[in-house]
Amino acid sequence: MTIRVLLADDQALLRATFRLLIDSTTDMEVVGEAATGAEALALCGIERVDIVLMDIRMPELDGIEATRRITAADDLARVKILILTTFETEDLIVEALRAGASAYLGKDVDPAALLDGIRKVVAGDTLLSPFATRALISRVLEQPRVEALNHGAVLDRLTPRERQVLELVALGLSNDQIAQRLNISPTTAKTHVNRTMMKLDARDRAQLVIIAYETGVVSPGD
Repeated sequence: MTIRVLLADDQALLRATFRLLIDSTTDMEVVGEAATGAEALALCGIERVDIVLMDIRMPELDGIEATRRITAADDLARVKILILTTFETEDLIVEALRAGASAYLGKDVDPAALLDGIRKVVAGDTLLSPFATRALISRVLEQPRVEALNHGAVLDRLTPRERQVLELVALGLSNDQIAQRLNISPTTAKTHVNRTMMKLDARDRAQLVIIAYETGVVSPGD
């Protein structure tokens, strides 16, 4: 399967650079370019897009609001969002993940790591830069403990095995690593992850990580 990529960035030179990189592969292709968040939203409805490389600071509609609208649209549920930006601040990272982004990387990411990241996100994994991971954990720590307690009832929806899977996802393990840890097949691990997302109304693994920290399933330092 060829991964269909949409580039959303207001800098034409950067879009051209990313296009050259992506089109040099054999398993993905750029199917469109957008200079604004509004254009990205429109193109997602026209092209059969698998993933959007989304900048944050764009005219008309910023990348976070575009992400929110794309992920909220029923007909675009399959589209993954990888935020690729020079702006790595705690507020933006948390806002982007809550909007439905599956990944958050700085534009200084290694080219090979970016290509590998695109593949992982399309496969259902979460991808965060080291700074984004620290920012997410820091923000969760700042929240009043009562919020975590109020979310605790959410965990009642999960079986013991699904709660184990939630914890391992939050610790950053891939499906293959979860399978090894629990002595199950990768297919079974993927099924457990998908069921956990469905029960917790999570769009992807990034939202599972947020839920796991908010509910106290894992804590920074685990």
